[in-house]
Amino acid sequence: MKKHSAIQFCFLLFSFAMYCQIAFDESSNIYGLNASYGIGFVGGGLSSCDFDGDGWDDVTLATEVGEPVRYFKNNSGNFTEIFLNLTDFNYEYQQVIWIDYDNDGDKDLYMAAHNASSKFYRNDGNSNFTDVTLSSGIFTGNQKNFGASWGDYDNDGFLDVFLTFRSSNESNRLYRNNGNGTFSNVSDLAGISNTGHLSFCASFFDYNNDGWQDIYIANDRIITSNILYHNNGDGTFTDVSSQSGAGLVMDAMSTTIGDYNNDGWFDIYITNTMQEYPDVPEAEIGNVLLKNNGDGTFTNVAITNGTDFNSIAWGAVFLDADNDMDLDLYVSGMLNGSISLPSAFYENDGFNYYSIPTDAGFLNDTEESYSNAIGDFNNDGYPDIIVNNEAANMFLWKNNCSVNINNNWLKVKLEGTSSNKDGIGSYIEISINGNKQFRYTVAGEGYLSQNSNSEFFGLADNNTIDYIKVTWLSGVVDVINNVSANQTLTIIEGSNVLSTNEYFTNSKIRIVPNPVTDILSFYSDNVIDMVEIYNSLGKLLMTKKGMESSSNMDVSQLNTDVLFVKVFTQQHTEVFKILKN
Repeated sequence: MKKHSAIQFCFLLFSFAMYCQIAFDESSNIYGLNASYGIGFVGGGLSSCDFDGDGWDDVTLATEVGEPVRYFKNNSGNFTEIFLNLTDFNYEYQQVIWIDYDNDGDKDLYMAAHNASSKFYRNDGNSNFTDVTLSSGIFTGNQKNFGASWGDYDNDGFLDVFLTFRSSNESNRLYRNNGNGTFSNVSDLAGISNTGHLSFCASFFDYNNDGWQDIYIANDRIITSNILYHNNGDGTFTDVSSQSGAGLVMDAMSTTIGDYNNDGWFDIYITNTMQEYPDVPEAEIGNVLLKNNGDGTFTNVAITNGTDFNSIAWGAVFLDADNDMDLDLYVSGMLNGSISLPSAFYENDGFNYYSIPTDAGFLNDTEESYSNAIGDFNNDGYPDIIVNNEAANMFLWKNNCSVNINNNWLKVKLEGTSSNKDGIGSYIEISINGNKQFRYTVAGEGYLSQNSNSEFFGLADNNTIDYIKVTWLSGVVDVINNVSANQTLTIIEGSNVLSTNEYFTNSKIRIVPNPVTDILSFYSDNVIDMVEIYNSLGKLLMTKKGMESSSNMDVSQLNTDVLFVKVFTQQHTEVFKILKN
């Protein structure tokens, strides 16, 4: 039995009283979402991305072979099925994901097919689409793949793509966006394994907060293990699966990224089965929650905090269901005997222990389901959950918490300028009376899913956020102070940049001058172990070690450019953007 202090016990009693106020109901028929994935190979994905940019989260549904992908436009809270101006070959698509790969302000569409041809469509504007599957260079031969995660691994402002293959023969691939509408396969150059790993899904995220996107991969079966690739910042990756503790042996299905304990380090939730392997004692049983220890390592805390599920799980998503400033969790799955769970909604008690409330409203949530995602389909500030079932119509679990819980909220949408247009890979921090929350923008996570482009923050009864801080992949930092609750805030990169003096004052590390011509000076509260300087293309230009707490670097020989300066101390790492004159 878990032990709690007297204060925690009182809080638990309060939390228990709140359980009855968490209220979801299944409303797909009411809102016009009458479609299902159908019958296929281990389920299909879905997206809750606002694909037409009108401010309302839409729904896109992958489907079985012989059926077209389904597109449901959100018309101010009600859905209408629409048909896009593109050729649909009625393949069985595993994943559907919307991204702006060419930074032109509209959403392009990638559809991954495991047993047919994956497809890539460029949005030419006004929802007119061109098939760029071959001309983009992503596919030159075999066009089959299982999933796709999008991120900017080289910080050049264009979204790259990591393709997964659930195959023991076909290796995963990393494609670099060349910025001209084409992609180059850089898998070998980047150090991506050239063998098959039975990979279901992957996610780009920054596990060590150094400003470069790393990659985590969920690999099925126990003949291989999950992989964590550390981004070296020079176009290459290092496999740190073993030393990080993230290289688990399991029947891994998905990768869900979130900061469940609000410590500023992003954690990984991985779904699994309850299968035991007597001949492989190190194989994980049940779902895994990898707590990020902040030192490059992870610890599985699923059993101790109650999120191990112990059934057959597929998709999962973090959300603050009741806007009480902590992250809850929803897991999709399938029945496996009378004692297993088909799905679960886990409530966070405020101290990062989880339990399944009996009265949260998830009645008849027993369908065989795979992918799920969150969106705010009526724009009331409370996240809803959409689920792609195999045979039955999709579920829309409408969040009715606003009826009984008067908690405030904030939604944040990002628009990159120097960074990619979607703001993917951005680190968002908010603070209320010293209590911080963190979000990280991801395109392709969970099980073949895509969440809303808005990031959701619960504010409890607070009416004002002290500040919002967005750290973009470009190194630009935007800070907005005294933000009012209950609004959707669009932040454009560079529109709220602190002055140089303000930025240095709030940082534990100071770099002067900026812009710099010859000598760059460093000052830190802690000993500086190493400094690396990169150009705007991500190429490492200079390295200096053993700098103590203050030191200088002669950068006079460097060309005029925007430089990214990565400063390492034992306590943390920071990335600065400076101009070299």
